[in-house]
Amino acid sequence: MKRRRKRALLVAPLVAGVFAATAGVTSGTEQTPVTGPAPGAAAWRADHTLGRTLPDPATASPERVAAFFAGLGKSERRALVRRHPLTVGNLDGAPLGIRYQANRVALKEERRAQLARARGRGRAGEGGLTRADRREAREKAERYAELLTPGRQILAFDPRARGQVAEVYGDLAHATRTAVVVPGSDIDLATYDGRGKNRYGKPAGMATALRHRMAARAPHTRTAVVAWVGYTTPVGLGPDAATARLANAGAPRLVRFLRGLERTGAPAPAVLCHSYGSVVCGRAAPRLDRSDAADLIVFGSPGMRVGSVQGLRTRVPVWAARAAEDWIGRVPNVEVLGLGHGADPTDAGFGARVVTAARADGHSGYLKPGTDSLDNFAAIALRAYGSVRCAPASQECADAR
Repeated sequence: MKRRRKRALLVAPLVAGVFAATAGVTSGTEQTPVTGPAPGAAAWRADHTLGRTLPDPATASPERVAAFFAGLGKSERRALVRRHPLTVGNLDGAPLGIRYQANRVALKEERRAQLARARGRGRAGEGGLTRADRREAREKAERYAELLTPGRQILAFDPRARGQVAEVYGDLAHATRTAVVVPGSDIDLATYDGRGKNRYGKPAGMATALRHRMAARAPHTRTAVVAWVGYTTPVGLGPDAATARLANAGAPRLVRFLRGLERTGAPAPAVLCHSYGSVVCGRAAPRLDRSDAADLIVFGSPGMRVGSVQGLRTRVPVWAARAAEDWIGRVPNVEVLGLGHGADPTDAGFGARVVTAARADGHSGYLKPGTDSLDNFAAIALRAYGSVRCAPASQECADAR
């Protein structure tokens, strides 16, 4: 034990130093993970106007939620959307169309509340609002207005803390090939999309690029991709980024989300796990089967908290990619007393199916149009495994083709 502690003390500054040197960030703000159901769950539980008990958002399985909504009429569904938009919009297992509707209602209500705060009229109990409070409220109201743009399909929306969201690109209800993007650090409701230099490093840009590439490769196949920001991500590169604390809180949310998709009839997606998102996927993997996820793709990964694919205890195939110029490759692949995330998934001994990423642009450009990594990820999502380009010496990848 003393030897392990000594090693941890030696490794800690090494990990921090490498992160700082390669990313230009020396510290991060410790985050409190958002857990449990979205606001409004208590009012939902107390609602007996339908003459039946509503499924508890905190404990009901996606199967229970799906069965409940299957037994409702249109007017009953509309009533629940109107009275409990945040709850309905985040109920995994509820019909997709109902969730889209509920989240539009929730966004409108939250926007009105933030506009009132921006004018200095806060919610009950808030007291006087500072200038900074009002500025923050205006920014949130503007953000919510963007998400209300016609045509956007918001599958989940939670305004708590930094905000969480899931957005669908394509017709998920009728798609035959799907994917879900799980992001890494510094991603939240305000930062998950947008244009600019790093647009393909954000989950919305990744999802859009992936769907476009899938459509180009298989124009007659109905496809959809979900950008899922359903967990509290690390901010900066402090202790949160080097431990599994936030991943442990996020993994059950990812599992529940994927099972909810399955209950709506969507085919099992390829799950793309970027950077710290691969830690989340590693913690979720033991609870996933082939009906939840067709494939796990980890890229720019610091590790999955296990020493090999066997350690994930999952039947879901695991693919991996890392660009030569990705700074994550210079972070030590260790896990000592909870610090670090373990083995590199692209190492031959890990046992993943390693694909090429020779043209990927650093840590955030794996899904940039024109890259071989994007082509490979699209082929995997389409289950066109024969056209995947394997990295040299990746026998697992070659055997899968």
